[in-house]
Amino acid sequence: MLADFLIIGGGVIGLNIARHLRRLYPGSSVHLLEKEADCGLHASGRNSGVLHAGFYYSPDSLKAKFTWQGNRLLTEYCESKGIPLNKCGKLVVAKDQTDLAGLDELARRGKLNGIPLESISEAEAKTIEPRVKTYERALFSPATSTVDPTVVMEAMKKDALKEGVQIHCGVRYQKSSNNRVETTAEVFDVGYVVNAAGLYADRIAREFGFSEQYRILPFKGLYLYSSEPPKAIRTNIYPVPDLKNPFLGVHFTVAASGKIKIGPTAIPGLWREHYGGMANFSWNELVEVAFRGMGLLVTSNFDFKTLAMREITKYSKATMVSLASQLAEGIRPEHYHTWGKPGIRAQLVDIKKRKLEMDFVLEGDKHSMHVLNAVSPAFTCSLPFSEYVCQQITATLK
Repeated sequence: MLADFLIIGGGVIGLNIARHLRRLYPGSSVHLLEKEADCGLHASGRNSGVLHAGFYYSPDSLKAKFTWQGNRLLTEYCESKGIPLNKCGKLVVAKDQTDLAGLDELARRGKLNGIPLESISEAEAKTIEPRVKTYERALFSPATSTVDPTVVMEAMKKDALKEGVQIHCGVRYQKSSNNRVETTAEVFDVGYVVNAAGLYADRIAREFGFSEQYRILPFKGLYLYSSEPPKAIRTNIYPVPDLKNPFLGVHFTVAASGKIKIGPTAIPGLWREHYGGMANFSWNELVEVAFRGMGLLVTSNFDFKTLAMREITKYSKATMVSLASQLAEGIRPEHYHTWGKPGIRAQLVDIKKRKLEMDFVLEGDKHSMHVLNAVSPAFTCSLPFSEYVCQQITATLK
């Protein structure tokens, strides 16, 4: 089969790259491969559903460039489709004096990134959420909202099909050579390949001569749901994060439905799709991930050992509740019994510098483009970031 463009991976990035390529090249054939039975069954459908505002990210980053823009575009998309949004905002709170400098840094980044962000007193924070705990002051992000990501993915898939993208679900990429891509269903003669394969993006990229210094390291994200009534907490509540790593710490998310959850964890996975039990187990991946993790334990530019040990303790519901109780009043263990479906963060590691990549990473040439690091807030950034990827593709084809 002939394909002018072949996209590998039917997550939110792959789908929107395919859609944008159809708009850029309306006469072209755009095919998308998704190894699962439907699109968005991994990170795109398992994320928190938070539409971030973008004040966490350093102003020179792609994340800063696309998060606020993506927030507005995805909000407009959901409103145009009648997809429910919970425009509840977000409070970032300080646990003690040591967090105030972190609040100031977030406020500085928010201002530089052009994002609406309010520095407020403890009393003002309590008018937004009476149960919140904070030391002296807090930040409020009025533009942060939540949505059900599975509903968004369903709408985007329908749009892609209407726009002429040919989607092949249940079809797995196998190998490529000389512009021919073999899959479990058929062979494609391809003009250009776009690799948006998430957890397997680095592996596929190496077949094309890329990702030489990068490898994916999986981190498992778990949320614990509250049995309290919907909107028992009115707004998302986050701690001041450690800005040296890409994880935001245990926080409260108020879902589009109003249901409350705490999390996520960032527990190192043992293999790439280590959602639970022995499902999707791969001995080769276990060895690979263990080797990568051991290397980071020995030497890294961040304290991987402390991070791993701290996150593993979050398998305990009591630990999760204890951490959440630092952010809000009246958080009781009896309200938190039900785990949500886990997600896996496809976190890119620079194996030469031994560091976690904090920003989006692309590599490509006139034959292929590889989205190597598209972690949070990739869902929020998906529309403008996918357009940016297509701009890079167009530049390589000139």
